[in-house]
Amino acid sequence: MSSATSRSQFRIVIVEDHVLFAESLELSLTVEGYDVRRVTVPEKRQSPGALIAAVLRRRPRVVFVDLDLGQFGDGEQLIAPLARAGVNVIVVTASVDRARWGEAVRCGARKVLPKSRPLNEILATVRRINQGLQVMTLEEREDLLREWSKERAATVDLTARLEALTVREREVLAHLMRGQTVREIATECVVAEATVRTQVKSILAKLQVTSQLAAVGLAHRVGWKPPQLTR
Repeated sequence: MSSATSRSQFRIVIVEDHVLFAESLELSLTVEGYDVRRVTVPEKRQSPGALIAAVLRRRPRVVFVDLDLGQFGDGEQLIAPLARAGVNVIVVTASVDRARWGEAVRCGARKVLPKSRPLNEILATVRRINQGLQVMTLEEREDLLREWSKERAATVDLTARLEALTVREREVLAHLMRGQTVREIATECVVAEATVRTQVKSILAKLQVTSQLAAVGLAHRVGWKPPQLTR
């Protein structure tokens, strides 16, 4: 076990777009005697490079990262570069999706904590890192990685189903994702409603779902990008 660093020299950076939570976390850590900095999260989606550089310029020992950073996007994209730079990344998130937690761990996060947990648990995690102690059991780590692996396998399967659609079926699914009815699709595409119904039926069969709503939900779940509709 390595010797603990003086708390005043133990720098922590917070990457969090929820101001009240960030302020509460900053105050609690500061009262504990740590050197705490906050980095402003960009208010629009962009490459994470600048944000990562801003964090690393502060030379932190620990970085707290939220998985949902508003318009900037998924905080998961910050984890691997920070971990590779030798930073201890702790994810504190409102997400209850354990597959996402597993992906965070796979990318290098030392610990994932829900925001619903007491601040004392977060402080205890920092203390253990400062003391060179483990903050996640092997069992917990393997359980989260299994959750990620199962979700990834399911995503691969769903993506394969979407790729089995014909060009025309993909266009119809794109119309459904825009909230259009069979009649509206038929009118816009200048085809018979029966033709569209047949195409929708084929889409449901290939995606192995029983409703148009489920088909749209599946497409959103895997982040499927519909073709650009010209009509």
